[in-house]
Amino acid sequence: MNRHTISVLVENKPGVLARISGLFSARGYNIDSLAVGETDDPDVSRMTIIVRGDERVLEQVTKQLAKLVDVIKVIDFVGMPHIERDLALVKMKTTPQTRIEIMQIAEVFRAKVVDISKGTLTLELTGPEEKIQALVDLVKPFGIKEVVRTGVIAMARGSHLAAERAHEDASQAADMESPEDVASPPA
Repeated sequence: MNRHTISVLVENKPGVLARISGLFSARGYNIDSLAVGETDDPDVSRMTIIVRGDERVLEQVTKQLAKLVDVIKVIDFVGMPHIERDLALVKMKTTPQTRIEIMQIAEVFRAKVVDISKGTLTLELTGPEEKIQALVDLVKPFGIKEVVRTGVIAMARGSHLAAERAHEDASQAADMESPEDVASPPA
C-alpha cells in the first residue's frame, strides 16, 4: 500500500467535505490525515488528504474526485516534489527536575514551549510527520497527557503549481474565440 498526499481545491460551501470523505469511505479507504482551510480566495478551500492504497484504485478515486461538481482541481503529489508540514501540541507531565530536560529536547527539535503550569508543559512543533513522531516518542517516558495534531498540509515545491496555472490559463485562452472568428457587426 503506497502513501498518497492528495491536494483538492474545492468550492468553499457546506457539505463538500462530507461528499469527498464519503467517496473515500465508500471505497474502503481510511483517511490517515485530513486538513482543510480557506485559500487566498475566500470562495476556495484546499483539502489535503493522506491516504494509503493501491495505485490503480487510488487513480480511480482521484478521477472520481475530479468529476465532483464542487471540486476545482485534484493533485496527487506522488512523484512530485512537494513540502509537507504537520503541527502538533504536546502536553506532558513535569516536575521541576524533568522540566529542564524536556526543554532541552524541545530545543533540539526546534519546538516552542507555549504553556507551562505547575505540573505540565506544552510544546508546539511544526514539521514532517516523522519529526513530530520522533519528538512524541522521546517525551513519552515523561508522561504525555495530551497530543493534538492538525493533520498534514502540502504544497508543490518551487514554481510547479504556478506553471500548472499558466498552462491552464493558456488552454482556456486557446478555447476562447479569437477576434478573427467573431463576425463583425454590419456596417
